[in-house]
Amino acid sequence: MTILQDALARIQPLDPLLLKQAGERLDRKTKPIGSLGRLEEFARRFAAITGSLAPDTGKKVIYTFAADHGIVDEGVSAFPRDVTPQMVFNFLRGGAGINVLARHGGVEVRVVDMGVDYDFGSVQGLIDRKIARGTRNFAKGAAMTREEAEAALEVGVSLANLCKEECVAMVGTGEMGIGNTTSASAVIATVSGMPLERVTSRGTGISDAILANKMRVIRQGLEINRPDPFDPVDVLAKVGGLEIAGIAGLVVGCAANRIPVVVDGFISTAGAIIAVGMSPHVREYLFAAHESVEIGHRCMLDMLGAEPILDLKMRLGEGTGAALAMGIIEAGVKILKEMATFQEAGVAERNT
Repeated sequence: MTILQDALARIQPLDPLLLKQAGERLDRKTKPIGSLGRLEEFARRFAAITGSLAPDTGKKVIYTFAADHGIVDEGVSAFPRDVTPQMVFNFLRGGAGINVLARHGGVEVRVVDMGVDYDFGSVQGLIDRKIARGTRNFAKGAAMTREEAEAALEVGVSLANLCKEECVAMVGTGEMGIGNTTSASAVIATVSGMPLERVTSRGTGISDAILANKMRVIRQGLEINRPDPFDPVDVLAKVGGLEIAGIAGLVVGCAANRIPVVVDGFISTAGAIIAVGMSPHVREYLFAAHESVEIGHRCMLDMLGAEPILDLKMRLGEGTGAALAMGIIEAGVKILKEMATFQEAGVAERNT
């Protein structure tokens, strides 16, 4: 049995009894029932995911997966592929948006090289899991072999397994890769069956002309590769990205290890959809950090049945939305753990 197969076999639905017990405990707190709204929802789900009515939230980690994309050769991005390794160095120096917001929220950022077209050598702080120096141009053939896609998925699973060993309380997803909105749009168009116009974003802020070319290139890639919408690994291999596969594997691994996973924006949600395609119960372990302004993200959230925690008109990626949402989830859990009950506080309960 492979690491991936083992993880998929270990994923179980959430225990409804734990959800009920967490809800009953929240109802005994010194407040009107349900008055803390979605914070109570977060607390109930977090308790059920972890199997504890007093879950730990101390150690929070975001994995930012980096990889390049051959589809950039088709002129689909406003930025050259050189930006991918340059941003990796920025992450490692602590100068990117994700670093700032993670520091603010007490979250550790771990940067993973899944497939950057650059030889980093031995760089302190970089997790080297390079599968290839980027994907191939899916407008001309498959982005990856199936074996490469499976290897990238297993990287994500192995990182989740490591988090379990380290007692990480909450994991977030992030990414960096010039051209990855093109791959994510191709993935979601395949899996959802939605028209490209409904799911293809402007990514880094491309012009109308580049957007039209982007949709043409995706359409060409889908016609050439014919990814099977009922086979998530086939979709990844034919039109996906190595960082998207890493995210999908991480999400699967977190579900298998009962670790709450906070999914960032457009690219990360494409990875989550792949993960749910492999095991539908995965969706129960997900928190949707925010709704991106990227067109198509709402469709993706609807597919997952996920209501985003935030809507801040963001579209940076990197894990920035996850870094912010983690603090709100943690606040809900602290209500469950720290807020006094009516009995503890000596406060009269509501008349029934």
